Amino acid sequence: MSKMITKVEGPELVIERVFQAPRELVFKAYSSAEHLKKWWGPRGWELTVCNIDFRPGGVWHYCMKCLDENQGDFYGMESWGKGVYHEIVDAEKIVYTDYFSDAEGNVSDLGAPGEVTLNFVDEGGATRLVNRVVYPSAEALKAVLDMGMEQGFAETLDRLAEFLESQQ
Repeated sequence: MSKMITKVEGPELVIERVFQAPRELVFKAYSSAEHLKKWWGPRGWELTVCNIDFRPGGVWHYCMKCLDENQGDFYGMESWGKGVYHEIVDAEKIVYTDYFSDAEGNVSDLGAPGEVTLNFVDEGGATRLVNRVVYPSAEALKAVLDMGMEQGFAETLDRLAEFLESQQ
């Protein structure tokens, strides 16, 4: 598996990883509820709710639930999120604001929102995904990292790699 590269600079987190899949497929994995349900979230977590209106101004509302009994206190826990799309360039770029939310889609104060830019870079049949998230402050980013976000994201990208492999 390709190694994930993480850089933290002030309030900005950049995560890069190369996937052995065409960028159209990697983009589609991020833009379809049917696909997202198969890979989004850390190991042992599933998307039990995934409603996506994939257009600028549209909303992605989802619930990750821990279904792995081996994860102790996390077992049965739900984590709701909401993304609001700002810019979409087919097979190239997705820009959205990522919020913690509740089951109704109301933004919660669990953590600061992140401004996410996903760039899908063609590398001759492979795809470099550049995931850039800017938080309101370095402290807000540190709080998210302290929640275990980096490990969770690494597992999520491993699941994406496995999903992409299964689609080719």
